[in-house]
Amino acid sequence: CLALQLVAQEQHYFMNPVIRGDMPDPSIIRIDDTYYATGTSSEWAPFYPVFTSKDMVNWKQAGHIFSKQPSWTSNSFWAPELFYHNSKVYCYYTARQKSTGISYIGVATSDSPLHEFTDHGPIITYGTEAIDAFIYDDNGQLYISWKAYGLDKRPIELLGCKLSADGLHLKGEPFSLLVDDEEIGMEGQYHFKQGDYYYIIYSAHGCCGPSSNYDVYVARSKNFCGPYEKYTGNPVLHGGEGDYLSCGHGTVVKTPDGKMFYMCHAYLKGEGFYAGRQPVLQEMEMTADHWVRFTTGKLAIAKQPMPFKTTIQQPLTDFEDHFTENKLKVDWTWNYPYSDINIVLKKGKLSGTPKKDNQRGTALCLRPQSSHYSCETKVIHANESLQGLTLYGDDKNLITWGVKGKQLQLKFIKENSESILYESGAVDKDIYLKIEVEQGCIFNFYKSKDGKIWNPILDTPLKGESLIRWDRVQRPGLLHCGAKEVPAEFAYFRMINLK
Repeated sequence: CLALQLVAQEQHYFMNPVIRGDMPDPSIIRIDDTYYATGTSSEWAPFYPVFTSKDMVNWKQAGHIFSKQPSWTSNSFWAPELFYHNSKVYCYYTARQKSTGISYIGVATSDSPLHEFTDHGPIITYGTEAIDAFIYDDNGQLYISWKAYGLDKRPIELLGCKLSADGLHLKGEPFSLLVDDEEIGMEGQYHFKQGDYYYIIYSAHGCCGPSSNYDVYVARSKNFCGPYEKYTGNPVLHGGEGDYLSCGHGTVVKTPDGKMFYMCHAYLKGEGFYAGRQPVLQEMEMTADHWVRFTTGKLAIAKQPMPFKTTIQQPLTDFEDHFTENKLKVDWTWNYPYSDINIVLKKGKLSGTPKKDNQRGTALCLRPQSSHYSCETKVIHANESLQGLTLYGDDKNLITWGVKGKQLQLKFIKENSESILYESGAVDKDIYLKIEVEQGCIFNFYKSKDGKIWNPILDTPLKGESLIRWDRVQRPGLLHCGAKEVPAEFAYFRMINLK
């Protein structure tokens, strides 16, 4: 009986992150009984992954906001914000404008978060940078807010402006909502009203990388347009101790019974850092003196009370693709500015070539969901292209483990400088390859003739902290290095979570 009681008690809690893998700046909305979330995709296509859930704890990827890149953009797809209005779904998003290289805010619409969005182009082209949009409906008047002056020699501000009724155009002039007079940073804002007050929840300090100290602040006003009073007890949520290195940049969704849940991203401490900025969920409530607090306190912790008592958190799942479908699974991503890829799925194999010659490599990758995992594949018909597995930071920082002609080769590329760590003699026509990742950044490499008996190729593991980029972590996947006329072919790809 005691054991059953303990199991029942544990089922009333869940463990963050609720969405595994690198997906910063999450936005969450509820439509009827379904929750939808999306987040930054940065330099990875397709653009802005979309996840669905019935309970906010168990999520499944269902698609993307865009399968094709909006024509006005070049790269840096950050901070999408979902908004449901008049039975239409809006996505306000940040991307670099192709003609200027400046990050501005665009808007797209759809009849469902699961359908392809129609892009309407940039809505805010203001200053030297405009990022992190949020939309607020104040009794029928729509407002948009955003972070401004982040690249200027002046304090950062959160600016606001009225929107047209269709949500696609600015009305009037921008105005200041909140000024970063403390010089701690200010972004990723969320607006809501409770009682007599309008609230802005925003993030401060450093968002990204090993030294990230991101945290969550709040300010309030009796008018949406301000002036706003900053809470003297800020920050209201932070990492640095316990489970998280840092946390911030999120939005709130309400359950049908009125409870408020804040979904933001967090870096886990220790080896969990190497899974990137992952979406976490924290319940939020109002205090007696009309401020905001989180139910488990200011220190963000992984273990949280279930939003719904009947929910059971499902275990982490592995990934396997035998390429039997007529299109890629939604989990796959690729580094579109440098390694856009043509894919053919036919008769249980994947054939891939770059859209243009790419000496460094074209990579088809997955978001790692833990810091201990393995990935493996079978290369079919080795040719003069290098084809196999990769751990991919960006086009100048990656590891390639593959077969080229009749030779196996392991290569480490750091800041565009190549080091060949292993080369073998003649190999069989078909070859199995595997990479095991420990602690997020320690790598072992294997070869096999049958996919069952694996032989290591290095005497000591390879350390790969350098693959981490300022805003994202390395992704494992399939690699092709060579001319577009010489395709790579793979029989399957498998990624197994080892812990």
